[in-house]
Amino acid sequence: MALDLYAEDIVSHYEHPHNAGVMKDADASFHNYNASCGDDITIYLKLDKDKITDIKFKGTGCAVSVASASMLTDFAKGKSLKDVEGMNVKTIIGIIGIDPGPARLKCATLSLRTLKEAVFLYEHKEADRETKAL
Repeated sequence: MALDLYAEDIVSHYEHPHNAGVMKDADASFHNYNASCGDDITIYLKLDKDKITDIKFKGTGCAVSVASASMLTDFAKGKSLKDVEGMNVKTIIGIIGIDPGPARLKCATLSLRTLKEAVFLYEHKEADRETKAL
């Protein structure tokens, strides 16, 4: 797929984000903020045993940040908590389809870090070093 098509997908998810909104009856949620650029996100999870049955996010930020959250929430539906714990930078790059480069990497990974922190909090676990580094 050409880079232009990936860029179009990012713009589309930014302008019309999937799974945007607040989930009042969430089983887990976490809020995160990217101090370097001002991106701000909260992720909400509805769980059935160890599976994500619904996911929403509310946030503001740049196109990469919002589009990554939109794409990640689509990807995470139906995943197990263990699946989420195993996600990393390569996962989010694969989901969004481009390497955002060092200047935008924190923007792209903010939603992943927030999702993983929500899962760790739900499981009463400390976030691992890799998650904290996202």
